[in-house]
Amino acid sequence: MADNNHSHFQHLYFVLTGIPGLEQKYYWMAFPLGAIYVIALFGNGVIISTIKSELSLHIPMYYFLCMLALADMGLALCTLPSMLGIFWFNYKSITFDACLVQMYFIHTFSAIESGVLVAMAFDRVVAIWSPLRYSTILTNGVVCRTGAVILTRAVCVVFPVPFLIKRLPFYGSNILSHSFCLHQDVMRLACASTRVNSLYGLIAVIFTKGSDSLSILLSYVFILRTVMSITSGEGRLKALNTCVSHICAVLIFYVPLIGVSVIHRFGKHLSPLTHALMANAYLIVPPVLNPIVYTVKTKEIRRKLIHIFVQTKITAGG
Repeated sequence: MADNNHSHFQHLYFVLTGIPGLEQKYYWMAFPLGAIYVIALFGNGVIISTIKSELSLHIPMYYFLCMLALADMGLALCTLPSMLGIFWFNYKSITFDACLVQMYFIHTFSAIESGVLVAMAFDRVVAIWSPLRYSTILTNGVVCRTGAVILTRAVCVVFPVPFLIKRLPFYGSNILSHSFCLHQDVMRLACASTRVNSLYGLIAVIFTKGSDSLSILLSYVFILRTVMSITSGEGRLKALNTCVSHICAVLIFYVPLIGVSVIHRFGKHLSPLTHALMANAYLIVPPVLNPIVYTVKTKEIRRKLIHIFVQTKITAGG
């Protein structure tokens, strides 16, 4: 019995891959990568702190932005240890169970971010369609329940994934294609049929990111119809301007996601470097660019950022 269990799964760890072909430059690449993570964590932290402290930002739009920042911080923290371990210390091993945990949280936070983007789209629909009823439709209770639904959906949908992976035998290659653990990447190393995993993965993607992207698209169709009914050209521009940040956040999230999906499905002839760069962009770009977009568009966040730097300069000078 012990031998059968051992033969069912022999890998105690997986080997992560950095950026193929650039191994000699890993140490130097670690510094800009570290800076990217500092920007992501600091930027999203400033957003959360500003929304918490500024009473004028205690409205649904910024509550959802706070949720987005938390999801971005979660994504950054999930990938930070393994990526910096590779580039700074050339430490590429990750235990099987740690890989499953990382995989679970990466996919969960990604699903949360997708759900929050839908909630933010609905927020823009209500704000443009019925601004006078905005505060009565999107009450604090509705925002809290929306956040709870987004979190519950992500946790429940991704929950079976590690167990579906754990049941598979792994006794061939243990080298992953990325600097972190993703379901499809670990699944391809299995030495048995992965039909159940593939089917569940497809259903999960359709239920989360597929339905979310469709909901966002329909929301903007409705928004455009509403905006086009506004007689004033200035009023139209003002209404559309309130959506710019959200549109940028949607593009920042979905463009790398679509790119990774297309390359994974149709780009098997492409170099490993291309696959690695697209996968890294999918998880690194949103946490870094979202704070920049919302800082540019929100004066309260800009003011908070300036205050932090001024205080730091005064402290350093003193």
